[in-house]
Amino acid sequence: MTEKEKFRDLVLKKAKEGKVVFMTIDGPAEAPIDDFIKQPTEGILYDLNRDRATVLTFIDTDPPKWVNDFACGLVIAKLKEHYDKTDG
Repeated sequence: MTEKEKFRDLVLKKAKEGKVVFMTIDGPAEAPIDDFIKQPTEGILYDLNRDRATVLTFIDTDPPKWVNDFACGLVIAKLKEHYDKTDG
């Protein structure tokens, strides 16, 4: 099994456990998804590298991907707004 396959399996295993795995400057990190989504919207987007400043840095290097990453950020922000209004 390759390292990529091992990492994929780890991410999928953690998802089944109700955890989200995300990459940080120090490598992969994990958090219970319920706790993760309780943080402010900008914290969520920052941890997922989907905040506007980060996504826009990919405008020249990965044109098709940055558009969907930007859209993900907008959708996450809207969903979080709805979540916060309903007291999560």
